[in-house]
Amino acid sequence: MNKEEILSKVRTAFVAVLEHENFQLSDETTANDVDGWESITHMMIITEVEKTFDIKFKLMDLMNMNNVGDLVNSIQSELQ
Repeated sequence: MNKEEILSKVRTAFVAVLEHENFQLSDETTANDVDGWESITHMMIITEVEKTFDIKFKLMDLMNMNNVGDLVNSIQSELQ
């Protein structure tokens, strides 16, 4: 699965949790860029992403994620 396909599915997970589509996701996107992406919804987004891709992130991976690009890279790594 390429990065564009992963990003598309990640966006779907964000929409499911945040219940709006008023945002753009790119590698540089952070929680400050998306309305409603807060600490509680962050964990809900991570859970939704794990369900979507049938993966489980390691704690260190989660701690090292600073933006959507890091999330996509972690997903890609888990899928390989």
